[in-house]
Amino acid sequence: MDPVSILLSVVVFLFLVNVFNKKDKKYRNFRPGPKPLPIIGNIHMINASKPHTSLLELSKKYGTIFSVDFGQEKLVILSGYETVKDALINHAEDFAGRPDSPILNKTTNPNGIIFSHGDNWKVMRKFTLSTLRDFGMGKKSVENKISEECENLMQTLRSYGGKPFDNQVLFNTAVANIIVSILLDRRFEYDDPTILKLMTLINENIVFLESLMVKLYNSYPTLIGWLPGSHRKLIENFKQMQDFVMATFAKKGEEFDVNNQRSFIDAFLAKQREGKTESETYFHDKNLGTLVSDLFAAGMETTSTTLRWGLLLMMKYPDIQKKIQNEIESVIGSAQPQAEHRKQMPYTDAVIHEIQRFGDIVPAGLPHSTVRDITFRGYFIPKGTTVIPLLHSALRDGSHFKKPEEFYPEHFLDSEGNFKKNEAFIPFSLGKRSCAGETLAKRELFLFFTTLLQNFTFKAPPGAELDFTPTLGLTNAPLPYKMCAIPHI
Repeated sequence: MDPVSILLSVVVFLFLVNVFNKKDKKYRNFRPGPKPLPIIGNIHMINASKPHTSLLELSKKYGTIFSVDFGQEKLVILSGYETVKDALINHAEDFAGRPDSPILNKTTNPNGIIFSHGDNWKVMRKFTLSTLRDFGMGKKSVENKISEECENLMQTLRSYGGKPFDNQVLFNTAVANIIVSILLDRRFEYDDPTILKLMTLINENIVFLESLMVKLYNSYPTLIGWLPGSHRKLIENFKQMQDFVMATFAKKGEEFDVNNQRSFIDAFLAKQREGKTESETYFHDKNLGTLVSDLFAAGMETTSTTLRWGLLLMMKYPDIQKKIQNEIESVIGSAQPQAEHRKQMPYTDAVIHEIQRFGDIVPAGLPHSTVRDITFRGYFIPKGTTVIPLLHSALRDGSHFKKPEEFYPEHFLDSEGNFKKNEAFIPFSLGKRSCAGETLAKRELFLFFTTLLQNFTFKAPPGAELDFTPTLGLTNAPLPYKMCAIPHI
């Protein structure tokens, strides 16, 4: 070996020793987990297609609070409903941060609402919740928009004449149109190339965020950054999303009338032009671009994925589908479903809840981080530590759900057939970082689902086998499948 190579090897060795020594000192008295390997940590122990199941298995050995290493990043895992609730409700301020990471610094940086933190997050969340309420979230006005979109969707389904079709793009677009109507004051046709491109970018990014290359990039950005892979594609996709939002923003800016605010973007522009210190600090174009991208992605992905799980389950369990249709006939008849019908339909309500629980749409939740050094349940967690509240462990918690691995609507019904709540049902997470669109999502799920089953019976194509294996990604989505929508005459 030549002298230069020897010197380089010594430098790299000393660097790694220094990194590991610093990490050991930082995490003294820290909750232990499985022993990590050099460089890669515990990545080899995590099932790439189902990381949440690997973490749940590890919790059985290491307890409801334990640590794992992803490369050089040490994560704290919270498992089980009681532990997740304790952290996100009883210690809400301590766990209210979002982690810094190289991939987020290259994309959100960190603007918007989903991955931002500190004062920027507080201002953006307050503005978002207030503005969504102003533009109809939880009100009759947004219900009318959902009902109109339901009718457009029903017409499209009828056009298939009961023949098999793939529902992913169709359902993504129908649900996306609700949040788009709030953000942009418009809707897209189901074959519009703009909305199709946006949904492709979002669906790809959801997969890329959980990829091995992104995890390695977050630990070794200098080493991995120049290599081809999903980390570079994620960054490019995000730029394309931003370009679309900013082009839309520029157009809206030309038409903007402060006295006639018709959309979420209009409200942001109004705040931007107030001329206050807050306007310059927080209501800038980068925050707008990321915020709109965040809301578009969140407003489309989880609800449409839940609906797709729901119809897959209805094809698997035709007796449950029939019981829902009987309840729809008894309570609604041929009238347009309304949100107020929900409290008169305990069985349908229970099935929708069970679809969300069984579908387990965001199994690992979104990552949190500690905003200060804390001691939680006797264990020291340093400031800035990434924390994973394993929602999967709550939704599969055997102490709260009788048959956690099965699809069992009775989880949400009492002995009299009345709907009953279950505190471990937390698909929208808990606390200060819970989903800002929870109210809208619940209304969408009920109205879309009841309208679909009011108008159609869903069956698998002849000879098709129903596969409940989820796709790899940040969310648990069903694999692409075809279905037959048999219209009720």
